Amino acid sequence: MNHPTVINYPGFDLAAFITRALGEDNGDGDHTSLACIPERQKGKFRLMAKSHGIIAGVELGLCILKFSDPDVRISLTLKDGSPVRPGDTVFIAEGNTRKLLGAERVLLNCMQRMSGIATKTNEMVKQLHGLKTKLLDTRKTTPGFRVPEKWAVKTGGGENHRMGLYDMILIKDNHIDSAGGIKQAIFACREYLSKNNRSMKVEVEARSIEDVKEIMANGDVDRIMLDNFSPEDIREAIELIKGQYITEASGNITRENIRSYAETGVDYISSGELTHSFRSLDLSFKVIQ
Repeated sequence: MNHPTVINYPGFDLAAFITRALGEDNGDGDHTSLACIPERQKGKFRLMAKSHGIIAGVELGLCILKFSDPDVRISLTLKDGSPVRPGDTVFIAEGNTRKLLGAERVLLNCMQRMSGIATKTNEMVKQLHGLKTKLLDTRKTTPGFRVPEKWAVKTGGGENHRMGLYDMILIKDNHIDSAGGIKQAIFACREYLSKNNRSMKVEVEARSIEDVKEIMANGDVDRIMLDNFSPEDIREAIELIKGQYITEASGNITRENIRSYAETGVDYISSGELTHSFRSLDLSFKVIQ
């Protein structure tokens, strides 16, 4: 099957993901459809929005349908990232009725969740209008569904932080406490990268203004995460940093308060809310009589 470019994330096997998802739902067969619907019957289905938001996962949804029925014909009305309202048609799918019904729930599970994430992300991004601050996601994702969720963040106008533990050094509180302090943790990570001939960005979490000063005294990092700082404390930290490091604010940042954090001049805001506290967008996949 052809993979849309947008889901060519490193390490993500699209075909394997769809195979697992469909296998989990279908088991040894969709016995209701096998009983009720003739083998070669054709049907036409409409994917429709039932609430306001941002549609996401369209390309993934089409892949799921094409995986189930390679001969399916799609009439696409709306692309990923389009605003939707109740009654809007996203696409029409025409193909083998049994096969499309076998894909229905996987299609909806993916697209509803992705659209909910894109909608929440878009709401928060709008609060940043006119400011330089960019919105990032986190690793607070559903196991096995991280790539689609991070893809949905991008669809909603946000940016991806690291994909996992493997693509960036992020020295957090547990690392600092386990290593014996900020200085020791930074030194150990730089030594590790040198010994293993790896080139990776290094970010360090600061829990206080004193931590910021200590990180700056030891240097040799790329980004400072200001964790659970108030907007006032972030302003103080940014005045200390004076553009020497990329800055990121994190911790208890919501749609209601994100503007006040961004107005401090911080470069990035990361929010776990994007992928752990969203509301799925209501969608339906119904046969057209």
